[in-house]
Amino acid sequence: MSSERFDELVGDALDQIPPQLTAALDNVVILVDDRNDEDPDLLGLYHGIALTERDSHYGGSLPDTITVYRDALLDMCSSESEVVHEVAVTVIHEVAHYFGIEEDRLHELGWG
Repeated sequence: MSSERFDELVGDALDQIPPQLTAALDNVVILVDDRNDEDPDLLGLYHGIALTERDSHYGGSLPDTITVYRDALLDMCSSESEVVHEVAVTVIHEVAHYFGIEEDRLHELGWG
């Protein structure tokens, strides 16, 4: 799968998030990278301060990041339809971390 097509799938996954939630995304950047250097099997990573943890000292902070790891996702999928599904799950999972939803709760909800 081309990088352009993968990036398109990430955009499509973001489009699945309700507009009132995407409107609440503030100071966060969505990135695509090949792999995580520390954990090559990691599919996605939220790095920052969750919205629920931000206080008056947050102002002026660098943007939080959500990184989707293309090669790790492509390695685990055997078809384009699997990639579409896994990219959506990964993007929604990491956006949920931005909103302060913990790993255990995401697994309970089926977004693990």
